[in-house]
Amino acid sequence: MRFYCAVLYVKDFPRMLTFYSELFGAKAANTEWTDTWARFDVGGASFALHAIPADIARELQVSSVPRENSPAKFIFQVDNIAEERRRVESLKIPTIERPWQDPSESFEAVDPEGNIFQISAQIRDQI
Repeated sequence: MRFYCAVLYVKDFPRMLTFYSELFGAKAANTEWTDTWARFDVGGASFALHAIPADIARELQVSSVPRENSPAKFIFQVDNIAEERRRVESLKIPTIERPWQDPSESFEAVDPEGNIFQISAQIRDQI
């Protein structure tokens, strides 16, 4: 078995598509269902956005406030953490400083729906 894709269900699909396109510096790879589905090729695996159906989305409350109690967090690895931090901050993406993180190794950021993700130069268990 091989890992293929992580999917993030989103309320505001157009906004989240724009956000992750800018974050990854790439357009979605898929050419079908582009109004509800976006799949990005990111380093040997895929990361996808899926629109929550409108009847369900109407009932959901989301905000850009970081959801610290979310059961999942995505970690994206980069070669140069300092350069990536500057780029992310230039995009006006909120970042979070964690006392347990070494800023030269990783930082966390928040997407428009409050999902926290990490950008890391090294994954701890790969050291």
